[in-house]
Amino acid sequence: MTSPSPYDGDTSSEDGGGKNNEGREMMKMMKGALLAVGLISVALTTMAATAQAQLALPMAASPEEVGLSSAQLKKLEAVTKAHIDEGLLPGAVMLVARRGKVAWLSVQGKRDPATADAMKQDSIFRIYSMTKPIVSITLMQLVEEGRLQISDPVSKYLPEIGKMKVGTETTGPDGKPVLNLSDPTRAMTVQDLLRHTSGLTYGSRGTSLINASYVDAGIGDRSATVEEMVSRLSKLALKFNPGDRWEYSVAVDVQGRLIEVITGKKLSEAVKERVLDPLGMKDTGFQVPADKVSRAAQPGPRPGGAPMTPRFKVDDGAKYESGGGGMMSTVEDYLRFTAALANGGALQGKRIIGKQTLAFMTADHVLDRPGRPPGLGFGLGFEVRTRTGDSAIPGSVGEYGWAGNAGTLFWIDPKEQLIAIYMVQVSDPDRVALRNQFRTMVQAAIIN
Repeated sequence: MTSPSPYDGDTSSEDGGGKNNEGREMMKMMKGALLAVGLISVALTTMAATAQAQLALPMAASPEEVGLSSAQLKKLEAVTKAHIDEGLLPGAVMLVARRGKVAWLSVQGKRDPATADAMKQDSIFRIYSMTKPIVSITLMQLVEEGRLQISDPVSKYLPEIGKMKVGTETTGPDGKPVLNLSDPTRAMTVQDLLRHTSGLTYGSRGTSLINASYVDAGIGDRSATVEEMVSRLSKLALKFNPGDRWEYSVAVDVQGRLIEVITGKKLSEAVKERVLDPLGMKDTGFQVPADKVSRAAQPGPRPGGAPMTPRFKVDDGAKYESGGGGMMSTVEDYLRFTAALANGGALQGKRIIGKQTLAFMTADHVLDRPGRPPGLGFGLGFEVRTRTGDSAIPGSVGEYGWAGNAGTLFWIDPKEQLIAIYMVQVSDPDRVALRNQFRTMVQAAIIN
């Protein structure tokens, strides 16, 4: 005869009854464990579904499904964790999509180093100059509507800009630098603003008299309106003749004012109406609302206690809506923007720019003018790769994108059907190396 199982309910003796009680307890424990596993499974499935619902593209089953290496992306994740552990950055949100699917999404570290709050997929980052492509798309919509041409002089819409002289710095009799003014050889055009050949600059990007004049005039002061900024700017000198060379500048802030004048709306209103709302970019804007401030990613001190590069408050109520660097966004929202671009200008039936207009914008408009790094040109709002081999960063001819002052980065590679987004908040001395590392390691993940 087969011996009874402790779970068979045999109570024929006192000893048998004890075994039965133990069996019931074990059964309860096993049921509890199975229930817990089930609940965890449901929770993970729910979390994955929630994440999927918030992303503009479906998730791939694995990176390999879209020709990327899981092993290489794990190396990138490990390197990023090491940077977080070293205190180089508080946290990061990184995303790679390929062939229309999100292949990899990594969320690491803390949202705010001053708290225990973990970084999250929907954390809000200062994207600084990643604002520029959004504003340039908005301006090019107006071109598509026939409301201006990129060959138009900027002074047609902003007459004060037409009064600016070119400043040439020389040494005076006393050995001190002197600024000599002359008329520009040609008018600044809208195309000059879009491709950064306007003659404008940033005050912080040099020590010349003209750079110093930007600082003295408070160009970029967050307490001024965009209209007031352009008025101050128009009283300063151009650094060179428009069209002569490429130089990074406040040109996209001037684009912002162009948009305001042509549409009759504040820049934030025009961008929201034309780009953000159609794409469902609900967490992107020039200010973070009070009910979302707790989601804002914050910077921290550098290793060794070195101070962090100062960053603006995300809810400071600033009047200045900087088209060149004033927006905040999430990886989810920026994926919506980049996915629309990668899809020829439209996402989920909502078109923000024409396919041919986008192709025109992502062509190189700088050509052989000085100022750009080897192998990297500039289009209308985007950096554009023109050659491989010249640049120290790997990539495909035709890829385009841009970055932000606090370390954020994105690019779109039409040839490889790839989108990459890097969201961090780091210091000036660290941002370029971190971005280049991310870019190089993502490129190494392409295996098929």
